[in-house]
Formats: sequence, structure tokens, C-alpha cells
Amino acid sequence: MEIQEVHGPCSLIIASAAQANCHASVLKQPDIGEHEMKRTSYWLDSTSLPRFPSLARDLRVDVAVIGGGITGVTAAYLFKKSGFRVALLERQRCARLDTGQTTAHLTWVTDRRLHELVSDFGKESAKAVWEAGFAAIDQIATNIRNEDLKCDFKWVPGYLHTSLRGDPEKERDGLERDAELAAEFGFVAQFLESIPHFNRPGVQFSNQAKFHPVKYLSGLAQLVPGKGSYIFENSAAERFDDNPLTVHVGTHKVRCDYIVLATHTPLMGTTGLVSATLLQTKLSLYTSYVLGAKLPPGTLPEASFWDTGDPYYYLRNDRRRGFDFAILGGEDHKTGQEEDTESAYGRLKQVLHDLLPSATATHRWSGQVIETNDGLPFIGETAKRQFTATGFAGNGITFGTLGAMMALDAFQEKRNPWSELFDVSRKKLKGGTWDYIKENKDYPYYLVRDWLGGAEGKSLKQVPRGQGKILNLNGRKVAAYRDESGKVSLRSPVCTHLKCIVGWNNAEKTWDCPCHGSRFKATGEVITGPAEEDLAEIPLPKP
Repeated sequence: MEIQEVHGPCSLIIASAAQANCHASVLKQPDIGEHEMKRTSYWLDSTSLPRFPSLARDLRVDVAVIGGGITGVTAAYLFKKSGFRVALLERQRCARLDTGQTTAHLTWVTDRRLHELVSDFGKESAKAVWEAGFAAIDQIATNIRNEDLKCDFKWVPGYLHTSLRGDPEKERDGLERDAELAAEFGFVAQFLESIPHFNRPGVQFSNQAKFHPVKYLSGLAQLVPGKGSYIFENSAAERFDDNPLTVHVGTHKVRCDYIVLATHTPLMGTTGLVSATLLQTKLSLYTSYVLGAKLPPGTLPEASFWDTGDPYYYLRNDRRRGFDFAILGGEDHKTGQEEDTESAYGRLKQVLHDLLPSATATHRWSGQVIETNDGLPFIGETAKRQFTATGFAGNGITFGTLGAMMALDAFQEKRNPWSELFDVSRKKLKGGTWDYIKENKDYPYYLVRDWLGGAEGKSLKQVPRGQGKILNLNGRKVAAYRDESGKVSLRSPVCTHLKCIVGWNNAEKTWDCPCHGSRFKATGEVITGPAEEDLAEIPLPKP
């Protein structure tokens, strides 16, 4: 399979503020009706995924991988390719949660700016962080070539640029410094005085990439089963034993020599409660919103774009037969801390239509990104014979792939160039210590606030169809949901992680925890951690 490299000029800058304030004259397009927009990610809507059986017997393998996203599937593939027996255990369906909700930018340019990395960690460490992303993209390209995977991979340029509402002169020095450092470290980058189309300063980075993440993982996953290796779906890891090392799935057991926790937010596994909780408190989960939109052919070059805002907007454009397809994301907030999640989509739609008047939005979805206290991912062993990878921020595909690569090295006791830098137990936080305090200072606030108040009513009649509310029923706080048929389900609103009170996400129809980002289905089943257990069921009151 031949992988083509495409280079082209940038013609778009994305606004950096939550409310776009474009300095260019733009036309408004009539808003697309919500009923016409698919509420699923474009990746999951545009391809099918293979199905795998549930675990139905006891097994003995070399490695158990928990989680079927980019990290887990890549790890299972690499272990199998290296001659080891592996069993991948996925709670639901592979690639349908965080990886299926990505925007799939393949870039070694991190969310933390290069000059900031240098300031916090020094030149050698900053260079190593970017080289890690480069190695991950190379691994992805190698997998695609070796296995002839059809996943729309293409090399494209990437553009980091000033925000439209910001003062470009104030941001120029930082961008120039990033370009100088990148070139010094051996990356192909150049500062541009004027980005085409919007005429704003920015940095062009060559040799970035994009692909269809679900097609890619679908291809890799199908190569895992066989010769003593397996993938099992709808097979949640419920308990772990360390002597002998065992994963319990219902009534069945998977014995192994090594465990890879690839669950985005890491499970506790065999780690002690104190250590596991300490790691989880160093993680901050954010919800990010995404729109997919059709454009007339040639509206934008095939490239990736992101701005200097905090939070920032990010966009990629793909050529399709007869049209272009743009994916715009942004409006990030800490999970569970946005009262009106529908308004986030509304703001993002306005940005899309202001910047691309000819765009027709067809898909909307949201995903989660995890940030760490010092801006670097945590990748390494959390206990003897147990490996985890988390905290990828906006570089989930690259750092997820890197995590799989590092897991294989750790199992084989091979030295890895990034093991110390991304060590889960690293102590040298430097400036990151203050970020850690800032990100977690609101935890006690939400815990106390929600226990003392926050109920939205005292009667089930106040819960409309398709909605959820926190109610106070007979002096007891409950999370009540009424489905479209009128059936009511009641769950405890107490998050099973650290006992915060969940809130209703009206856009995604989920219960979200504002403290550490756990998410639950409307009917209470856990979707993403750090919570590992469902919300407790509460019986309906007697008539």
C-alpha cells in the first residue's frame, strides 16, 4: 500500500474563544434542524465494526489487555505480532467509546506548547515528548503498510495559528519561538507571517497525518484472534487477583503473566486503593464537542488546524467523492461542570457557520480528553506486572499508540526511551504542582454543594420523556430518568468512584460526575471511569 504525502497552503484559522468573534466578514447559513443531524460520530456512522464473542470459559494467556480502544487494540496486535498469547477484554464493543468519538488528528505537536515544555522540563525532555509522537505516527504508518489496511491514511500539513479574536502581535513571539525550537530539534516547521485565507501568523508543521480511526482499529482487531489469542466483547473485567495474576469476568477467569490497563481512565486492577486513587486525582477529564459537516469540493485544503486558545478549536478536512468533509471540535469544559450541554453544540455550530458559510452540519458527538497535572501522559507500571497508559490530552491517537508500544517493551523488560519521562510515579513536577492544585481544588466544593442541595424536584411527574433529573423523593435524593416510552428508572445519584453527586447531561443523555469525569448511561450503567461500578439501583416508589 502506498501512502501519499500531501502538502498545501493553509486557508483557515479557527477562533480561539468560546464565542467566536471573527474579524473577517462572513455570511450566515440557516441553522440545520436538530432532527436532521445524526447524533453519532462520523467514524461510527461511516463504517461497520467486526463483532467478537463474550468470554465463555476460563483461559490461560501471556497477557490480558483491558479495553478495546486505540491503546488496547494496538497493544493486543503488537503482543500477538511478537508471538505472545493475548486476550483483549472489552466491557462493551471495541472502538465505540473514546476512540470512536475522536477527531483523529495524528500529530506530534502537543497541547502543551513546545516553548512551555522547554520551560517546564528542559530542552531534552521537550524534544523527547515530540519524538514520542513522531514514533507513534511512524508505528501507525508501519502497521498500515505491513497489513495493507484500508483506512484513508494520508500525510498532511498541520497549522498552529493565532486565535481570530486575539491580538496576533501578542502571540507572535510564542509562535516564532515554537517554530525555532521545532527546527532546532529536527522537526520540519516554519513560522508564517501570513497564513493564507485569514492572513494571520502561524506555524506550519510538515508530516502530520490523518486517517479513519475506526477502519484502522477494525483492521487491526481482526488480526488478533487465532493461535491462542482472543478478543472478547461485552466482557467486563470485574475483579483482579495478583497471586496468581487473574482477571475475573463474571464466572470466568483469565490467568496471565501481565496486565495492560487500556481503559482511558485506568482501572484500579491490582493496585492498592490509595495508590490508584492518588493517580486518578492527578487526572482531569474534559468533555469536547464535535461537528461533522459537508463542504463543496475544494473549500479547504486537506490539512489539520488548531488555534492557540485555551480551550482551543481544532479542525481537519477530508476529500470525499463529490464533497469535502470537515470535522470541527471545541467548546471543552470539565466533564459534569456544564449545566446546559446543548448550548455548547449551539456555540460550536455558530463557529462552524461563521467560518464556513457553505457548511452543512450532518453529525454531532462529544468525547472525553484527559489532562494530567503536569501536561505529560502517565505511561508505565502502576503495580508489579501491571501497565497503564492515560492522560493523553488532545493527542489520544498518538500517545495511545505509544502506550501500546511501551507496554510491549515493559513486558519484555526492554529499555524504552520514554519510560522515565512518562513514569506514572514521577516526582519532578516542577511547575505542574500548581496545575495539580488548581485542577483538584473544586473537588470538595462539588462534593459538599451537591450533597447539601441540587435536587430539581420532588415528583416523578416533573421528569419529561427522554430526560433525567435529580429528585428528592420522600427525603432521599435519586437520579430519575424517563425514556421515550414513558418507563422510569431510578438510580442512586452517588458516583461509585469518590461519592460525588452526578448531574444530567441533556445533550448526550448521560449522568456525568463533576468531580473526576465518570459517565453513566441514563439507566445507570457505567460508560467511562474512573468509576468501575454502575449507579446503585433504587426501586420505584409504590403507588
